[in-house]
Amino acid sequence: MKLWQKNTDSLREVEQFTVGNDRFFDTMMARQDLLGNMAHAIMLSEIGLLTKQECQSLLVALKKIYQQVEEGKFSIADGVEDVHSQVEFLLTEKLGDTGKKIHAARSRNDQVLVDLKLFLRDQIEDLVAAITPFFQLLQQLSETHKDKLLPGYTHLQLAMPSSFGLWFGAYAESLVDDLITLQGAYKVVNKNPLGSAAGYGSSFPIKRVRTTELLGFADLNNNVVYAQMGRGKAERIVSMSLVNVADTLAKLSMDACLFLNQNFGFISFPPELTTGSSIMPHKKNPDVFELIRAKCNQLKSIPNEIMLMTTNLPSGYHRDLQLLKEHLFPAFGTLTDCLRMATLMLEHIEIKDDILKDDKYKYLFSVEAVNELVLKGMPFRDAYKTVGLTIESGSFHPTQQLAHTHEGSIGNLRTAAIRSAYDEVLAGFGFAPVHKAIAALLADHN
Repeated sequence: MKLWQKNTDSLREVEQFTVGNDRFFDTMMARQDLLGNMAHAIMLSEIGLLTKQECQSLLVALKKIYQQVEEGKFSIADGVEDVHSQVEFLLTEKLGDTGKKIHAARSRNDQVLVDLKLFLRDQIEDLVAAITPFFQLLQQLSETHKDKLLPGYTHLQLAMPSSFGLWFGAYAESLVDDLITLQGAYKVVNKNPLGSAAGYGSSFPIKRVRTTELLGFADLNNNVVYAQMGRGKAERIVSMSLVNVADTLAKLSMDACLFLNQNFGFISFPPELTTGSSIMPHKKNPDVFELIRAKCNQLKSIPNEIMLMTTNLPSGYHRDLQLLKEHLFPAFGTLTDCLRMATLMLEHIEIKDDILKDDKYKYLFSVEAVNELVLKGMPFRDAYKTVGLTIESGSFHPTQQLAHTHEGSIGNLRTAAIRSAYDEVLAGFGFAPVHKAIAALLADHN
């Protein structure tokens, strides 16, 4: 069954090629498609295109299908093109002509758009829920290990003293900025395209503000042409926000691989969290972090893939856009898995004590020595030269005392400020109104 079917069947090869994997990915949006149908049915009844009884019958039937989705019992039947066709088929099978009326005043284009935006909205919320405990763990580790020093590097050369408090705290604050970009993506997808039809609106007296309210959208895509143009752009923006989180995880994973290396030896993990070698019995490989790094680096290609697939497309709908789901949808699961595994690893991380007492790290304290001379009144350039000469002569013997007190330094991590910034961004998503609207939509309508 196809919503556009008339009297002529497409060649089987054409049908297989054009449908592709769409039925699989459409099933992932079944819940959202049903919510869109519910809101559309209520709006149609309010403008007189459905009777109250027809609307009530449709809502009852849609909620039964929704329950099937929740129980994992929903599927798209063989020969049915997509989730929209499957839902309409089930409604028509149960309600006859009433089921056929559900498609009035919309197109499959705006059905896909509203499903997509509802789906992405839900996925972003789920991702934020996965990021938050990881952020909290990083903050906890930052405070727990704030007094344990480690080398800081520039150009992968010894630079200045750092600390595990700074290291963990840096990735926590990185997630704050990542969350800001996720919030921006959420605001883009939290706009209602329903009612834009094929991209040029409808001659029916529909109320787009009403479906916006029913579905808990913060606003609507006002211009119907732009609503359609937003397809592809929304996916690209969302994918870029995912990539920011992925980049944070990839960098942390690279650090962890280095720090676990025996030439560094700063951290370790229980044997059950590492893997071995088939011929070298001493090996404890950081495979989890290596795979997190690789998977997150794979995710970084998605915005470019989406951009290339949508390059030079004119306004209006094009079938090219169908393929974007195949690239974007799996990314949420991949990133969530990486967050889960990174959390597992860091929950069991073991930190080596007294790392900087090794004499090979003494030059980390050269800047401290320079600053000490400056504080005693010596011009900075003279102090720099004086310490440099002691290093060249082999007579440099620092005290290894640190006095970093400014905001964001070893002695002043600003953990509470970072947490406050995270909480502020988190509150800005506005998940509660969405939950309230969807709960009301799913409630009984008598």
